[in-house]
Amino acid sequence: MQQIFIDYEPEDGKIRITGDDAHHLVRVVRLRAGEKIRVSTTSNHNYICAVEEVIDKDLVVNVVEEVPSTELTNKIYLFQAIPKGDRMENIIEKCVELGAYEIIPVEMKNCVVKLDDKKKKNRVERYRSIAKSAAEQSKRSIIPNIHEIMSFKEAVDYASDLDVRLLPFESKNGMLDTFEALNDLQIGQSVGVFIGPEGGFAPSEIEMVEGQVKLISLGHRILRTDTAAICSLSMLMLKCEEF
Repeated sequence: MQQIFIDYEPEDGKIRITGDDAHHLVRVVRLRAGEKIRVSTTSNHNYICAVEEVIDKDLVVNVVEEVPSTELTNKIYLFQAIPKGDRMENIIEKCVELGAYEIIPVEMKNCVVKLDDKKKKNRVERYRSIAKSAAEQSKRSIIPNIHEIMSFKEAVDYASDLDVRLLPFESKNGMLDTFEALNDLQIGQSVGVFIGPEGGFAPSEIEMVEGQVKLISLGHRILRTDTAAICSLSMLMLKCEEF
């Protein structure tokens, strides 16, 4: 079943789909009358709809039923150091599937990649396109926001209003700190997770967040930055699904 996102609500039980979405559904997917799609709105409503007809280049569908949201009970913010190559694209795709609410690309001291303003803009546009595709594929009820690229200090300031802030590093008690953080998490709390670059967090960055984040462990093995992001989101998703 195809998924699309719209910024308006049905009128008289009907939704008229236009633009690129209509073109994709009609010309590429070749939906026919009676076939169903899932539609999510910015007002947090989700519908199963049946195709009624094609009018000009638009697609008209009828609402069959309203269905529950697929979002997690907690909003998870991923503060991800920008990795080299296409790893960031993989991180965005998988973490959107796992339920991330917002992904913030962060420039950290040990990041290998250095971007100028033009490349930053192009990267973010590409990241947002990947997030949209991943949200459609995984039947999310929202398209997670991909924030403009931030410095580490900007990211720390941005996270200051979140209820919980976690950072996988060399935590004193190892996985016990991770279990404690997950057990303490309450339904509805916002959670920020900081993931470092290939070269790890710089000592100055750890000093900057001292007292502001809870250090956790992801186990005894050394994980790549993309694996660490996926592992962290998986743990949090499991806890949120428990709620």
